[in-house]
Amino acid sequence: MLFQIIVSYLPYTLVTAFTPGPNNIVALYAVSQNGWRKGKNVLLGIAAGFLCVMVVCAVFCYELARYVPSMAGVLKYVGAAYIVYLAIYVALSKPGDTEDKQISFMKGFLLEFANVKIILYSITVYTGYVMPYDKNLSVLLIHAFMITVIGVAGTITWAAAGGAFQKFLTKYYRTFNIVMALVLLWCAISLAFD
Repeated sequence: MLFQIIVSYLPYTLVTAFTPGPNNIVALYAVSQNGWRKGKNVLLGIAAGFLCVMVVCAVFCYELARYVPSMAGVLKYVGAAYIVYLAIYVALSKPGDTEDKQISFMKGFLLEFANVKIILYSITVYTGYVMPYDKNLSVLLIHAFMITVIGVAGTITWAAAGGAFQKFLTKYYRTFNIVMALVLLWCAISLAFD
């Protein structure tokens, strides 16, 4: 059952993890401007903060399902609507400039608590993909770890790509964004009608 649940949310989490967002832009910028040695601190902060947010959201969804069970079903549709919003945002977005910022572990860590993308990402995964099959807190925490691994993989990929990936996205951003938006729409439809 664990594997089936992971497979069900994998397309959504991969698209979300590998499309532009605060984590990925900061990681790309930090490593492309400062190299791995200086950039690793912000990457470690992002990873630690990501895991903390995933755990907090797992506990929130668990408690919500315990005390207000009908809300978990409603949040499934809220999650689907959010995915549609992301699809539209991704389809219409253009490459932007990142401003020069001092990078550190703490800035990467705190970024996660202000990162609405990953907060909604986790709530969508828990309420739309995991909780319909298993509402056990330990299972939610396993998935918190799994979606952290996927999210951090996206961030590290952006960091590793550095300037080269940024050039590719700048040149082919429209095609890339349309493909990612279509995958997100497919995820929203499958979530809402599953």
